[in-house]
Amino acid sequence: MNFLSHLYTLAMAHPLDTIWTSIGFLGQAVFGIRFLIQWLRSEQVGHSVVPIAFWYVSLAGGLISLAYALHLQAWPLVLGQAMPIPIYARNLYMVLRDRRAPAV
Repeated sequence: MNFLSHLYTLAMAHPLDTIWTSIGFLGQAVFGIRFLIQWLRSEQVGHSVVPIAFWYVSLAGGLISLAYALHLQAWPLVLGQAMPIPIYARNLYMVLRDRRAPAV
């Protein structure tokens, strides 16, 4: 009977609730993919590296997850998602800055 009540609750949910839940899952999926990116790149080169895609995906996943946490008004999650975003952006900036710098 519990299963049927769960199905009924899902059927009666507001469509925006489903969209926001999907956004939450998307944020976690994007954020989780960064480890796969780092692992595969490290396997390619034969030692541990952090590719630039890791920082892009970290920033995107963090921002999506932050939007979801803000929607939920889950302030501990908002704080946990918001704090590392400047670090991801700073690391991305440093990587791009170093790539543009002339070789000495």
